[in-house]
Amino acid sequence: MSGTKSPSRKAPATEDKWPVWKLAILLYPATALTVAINLFLAGLILHSAGFGAIGPVPAILWSIPLGIPAAWLAGRWVRGLMDEADS
Repeated sequence: MSGTKSPSRKAPATEDKWPVWKLAILLYPATALTVAINLFLAGLILHSAGFGAIGPVPAILWSIPLGIPAAWLAGRWVRGLMDEADS
């Protein structure tokens, strides 16, 4: 039957939506690593301005707690992109 549409329609792919907290847990390793890299590079910039440098180990240690809000924000951003893709 050419020109007719099938009466059955598939449900949206995100019928069971991922909550932000699950996305944040999934994205935490990447965001914590990103925070560590940014802290280390900010330490290099501050060192060139005359302040003390931030070494790689302190940057990694500081990124552990600072990665949590970064992961939450990344999860909210990804959830918004998923919602936008659904509409």
